[in-house]
Amino acid sequence: MSALTNNYETMMVFTMTKGEEYAAELLERFKSLIEENGTLESIDEWGKRKLAYLINDETDGYYVLINFSSNHEFPAELDRVVNITDGVLRSLTIKKDEGEVKDA
Repeated sequence: MSALTNNYETMMVFTMTKGEEYAAELLERFKSLIEENGTLESIDEWGKRKLAYLINDETDGYYVLINFSSNHEFPAELDRVVNITDGVLRSLTIKKDEGEVKDA
């Protein structure tokens, strides 16, 4: 891994049609992928929540917020894997600002 790393935040929404166990399996898969390619900072499982609008005729999703650091190339690979994985309704990865202040 490159010496230059950036901090990222990824929000994922998993399907609930296959249950929370399936959502946990998906989370474990992405957690492993992140750990292989960077440093996992934190995982905040928001759990099952109502979606703001229907996605694939689904009303509920399992929300997860993941913070990690990696080289600048890995988020594109993460997005590629997310997009070809069944069970992920939505995801968004953003690069966090270096000067971001938490709980100020």
